[in-house]
Amino acid sequence: MRRFLFMVVGGVLLALVVFFLYKYYFVFGRGVKAGELNYFVEKGYVFKTYEGRLIQSGYRSKQPGALQSNEFQFSVADERIAQQLMTASGKFVELHYKEYLGAVPWRGFSNFIVDSVITVRDVNY
Repeated sequence: MRRFLFMVVGGVLLALVVFFLYKYYFVFGRGVKAGELNYFVEKGYVFKTYEGRLIQSGYRSKQPGALQSNEFQFSVADERIAQQLMTASGKFVELHYKEYLGAVPWRGFSNFIVDSVITVRDVNY
């Protein structure tokens, strides 16, 4: 009976670990977004993370008949990339990102994690 209970508990723990790794560490997608860097900040109470917003050209709307700018909210886990973006506010940037299925507090608030900066240039090309 003890052996059976040990196997059941071990199986449940293994399933939970696999689910956690899939949900929070499996890279669902990769891509590049370009636009004007609206803001980039470091924030958080326990875990200090870097968060930013990119305003892309064009407009989209979640509701019919309304107008809204096309925004891309992202997080940055790498200190070197964060320092690059801290000096690029208001500039046109191209960012390479990874998309995860869920966000963890020590990585950032967003599912989109920027892992490299491709270009930074003034808005008036």
